[in-house]
Amino acid sequence: MKILHISAECYPAAKAGGLGDVAGALPKYLRDLGAETAVIIPKYRSKWIYEQSYEPVFQGHLSIAHWTVPFAIEKCGNPTLGFPLYMVNVPRLFDRPGIYNDPQTGQGYWDDLERWLVFQQAVLQWLLHHNPYNVFHCHDHHTGLVPFMIKHCRAYRALAHIPTVFTIHNGQYHGAFHWDKTFMLPDYDRDAGGLLDWDGMINPLATGIKCCWQLTTVSAGYMEELRAGSSGGLEWLINNERAKSVGIVNGIDTDVWNPKTDPLLGTHLNVNVADWKAKAKLFITQKFHLRNDLPLIIFIGRLVGEKGADLLPNLIHRFLSEGGEAVFFILGTGEQSVSDALMRMKSRYLGVFDTALMYNEELSHRLYAGADFLLMPSRVEPCGLNQLYSLRYGTIPIVRAVGGLRDTVSDIADEKGCGIQFAAFNETEALEALYRATDLYQQAEKWANLRQHIMQIDHSWKQSAQRYLNIYQDMVSRT
Repeated sequence: MKILHISAECYPAAKAGGLGDVAGALPKYLRDLGAETAVIIPKYRSKWIYEQSYEPVFQGHLSIAHWTVPFAIEKCGNPTLGFPLYMVNVPRLFDRPGIYNDPQTGQGYWDDLERWLVFQQAVLQWLLHHNPYNVFHCHDHHTGLVPFMIKHCRAYRALAHIPTVFTIHNGQYHGAFHWDKTFMLPDYDRDAGGLLDWDGMINPLATGIKCCWQLTTVSAGYMEELRAGSSGGLEWLINNERAKSVGIVNGIDTDVWNPKTDPLLGTHLNVNVADWKAKAKLFITQKFHLRNDLPLIIFIGRLVGEKGADLLPNLIHRFLSEGGEAVFFILGTGEQSVSDALMRMKSRYLGVFDTALMYNEELSHRLYAGADFLLMPSRVEPCGLNQLYSLRYGTIPIVRAVGGLRDTVSDIADEKGCGIQFAAFNETEALEALYRATDLYQQAEKWANLRQHIMQIDHSWKQSAQRYLNIYQDMVSRT
C-alpha cells in the first residue's frame, strides 16, 4: 500500500497550524503499520527548507490561461523525517517566506488562485509520468480540485482510477472564486461543471467533497458541527455525502512531543513528574519575571476570533481585578486589536501577566512543560492539537466544549476526566472555568493524581492511523 499526501503544509518544513502537524506525523505512523507514505508540498522560502539538500526528480511546465509556468519536483534529502518529502518548486509563485500570508503585511497573497492551481496541476503532471501510489490523500481546499481533475480533465484522466481521500481540517476556508476565472482551469468536461459549483462560485472545498471517494475530518465532533452549521454554507452538501464521510480524531507525534527526550526542553522528565514540572515552570517564571507561587495558565496559538483570542483581554482582566490568583502567559500572533489589548495589560499586571507576540516553537514546548493549565476558549476547533500536547506534558487543559476539544478533553467531574470544560462562548462561563482550575490547584493530592493520569493517556496516531489504513485498503479493494 502506497499513499501520497498532497498538502499545503508539512512539519517541520512548513507549518501554520494543525494541518502541518498532521501531514508531518500521520505518514510516520502509517509506515509503522506497513504502508509506504510520501508527502508533497510547495517549496516555500523558509529557513528549514533552504537548509536541506534536494534531488530533482521531474521537470515540466503547464499553462495557466496565457502563461507558461515552469516547475520542478524535488525530493528532500533529510533522512530524519521518517518518510519521503517532495516539493513543487515554482520560483515565481512559492519562493516566499509565508505559506498563506505575507509576513510583512499579514495579508494573503494576491495571486493565491494561481498558486494553488499551479501546485495541484504540477503534482498531477508529475504523477502522470511517475505514479507508484495506490491512494491520493488530499488536504483542505488547496488540493480540493485534485479529485475533480483526475476524473474530468482530459489531461489527467489516466489517474482517474486512483482512489482519493479528502480531509477537511478547517471548513471555514473554501478557496472559492468567480466563474469568470474558468479560463485558468485545465480543460474539463463541460457536463461536469456542476461539480465545481456551489452557490454560484467555483468552490474547491465543495468540489473535493463531491468528487472524493472518502471524506474525512479531524474529529467526530467536528464532522457533526460541519453538518449542523459550521461549514460556511456547505451543511446540506456534507449531510448529503454522509455515506462516505467519517470523523477521525487527530493524534500527535509522540516522538516529537516526548517530555523524556524533547530537544527543545532544557530539562527532561526522568521519574519524578512534580520535580520536572517545577523546574520547567521556574524557567518560565524567571525568564519573564512572573510569580512562581501561583498556578501558571497559558494560551498558545493564533490571536484570532476562531481561537477565541478576543475573549482573553477582558477575561484575564476580570479574573485578576476580582482577586483571582493565577499567572497568565500568552504566546501567539494575529489580530492587531487583540495584540494591542494584551500589550497594554503587561504594565498593569506586572508579575502575573506577560505575552510574547510571536511564533516560537521552542518557547511553546517550554510553556507546555512549565505551565499548570492551558486555556483554549475556541469558537471553532476542528480537532485541536494544543490540548493533546498539554496532556502529554502534564498541563491541564481548560477548554470550551466544541469540536475536537469536546471529543478529547473530558471534564474532571467525570470519573476519568482529564480537563476542565465550559460550554458557552462568553466571559462568565470561561471565568467560572478559571476559578475551577485555581480551586483544583489548591487540592494537592487530587492535583498530583490528575497530572499523573493525563500523562498516561495515549493520544498518539496509532489508532487513528489504523483507521486511515483501513479506509485506504477498502478503497483499493474496490478498484
